[in-house]
Amino acid sequence: MTIHIGAKPGEIAETVLMPGDPYRARWAAERFLTDARLVNEVRGMLGYTGLWRGRPVTIQGSGMGMPSMSIYAGELIRDYGARTIIRIGSAGSFQPQVKLREIVLAMTASTLTSPSRGIWREMNYAPCADFGLLSAAHAAAQRKGVTVHVGGIYSSDVFYDERPDLWEQLTRHGVLCVEMETAELYTLAARHGARALAILTMSDHLVTHEAMTSAERETGFGAMVELALEAALG
Repeated sequence: MTIHIGAKPGEIAETVLMPGDPYRARWAAERFLTDARLVNEVRGMLGYTGLWRGRPVTIQGSGMGMPSMSIYAGELIRDYGARTIIRIGSAGSFQPQVKLREIVLAMTASTLTSPSRGIWREMNYAPCADFGLLSAAHAAAQRKGVTVHVGGIYSSDVFYDERPDLWEQLTRHGVLCVEMETAELYTLAARHGARALAILTMSDHLVTHEAMTSAERETGFGAMVELALEAALG
């Protein structure tokens, strides 16, 4: 057990999928895993371990924001031996060609700041995805006929951002979407020699102002979960 994860030794798989929403973790475990069992409910941050095609997988909520991701992903890697972590989350599209409900595979993640910022000091470190996971997810999307976009994203440290000038520059420079966790996940994975990828469904569109409902966000992300499982274990 750790401070934030109550799982016993051996109850966390080496492959972990991490949605931000703990209820999405429960939904994904019930839908995609066999023999899924609850292994964590500390602070209501639900985690489940089960089997996908006979291979163990844990689906653990991360909470919102890079500080929360840093806590959960860090403990999973350091204390439970997780070696592959795939974020399955929602994001807001910056680009007109990246439509609502479509999927982004995050190659890189820019950010203004993160919990790891103090380590780098004056250095602008560029966290990136594991290429093996990225290419496997892309190949799985092509096999399944799922529309995906591959490129850089922005991990914000605030939800209600009041920097329209920053958004304009991100859009201008081809950044595909905004979310709140990936830059720290990629940095942690690099630090500890693990593999990481973020697979993101567009739940909001900052150009068209379309948005999915909260119910759709919780349960409408099946294609994203399938791609994550295929990339990690397919």
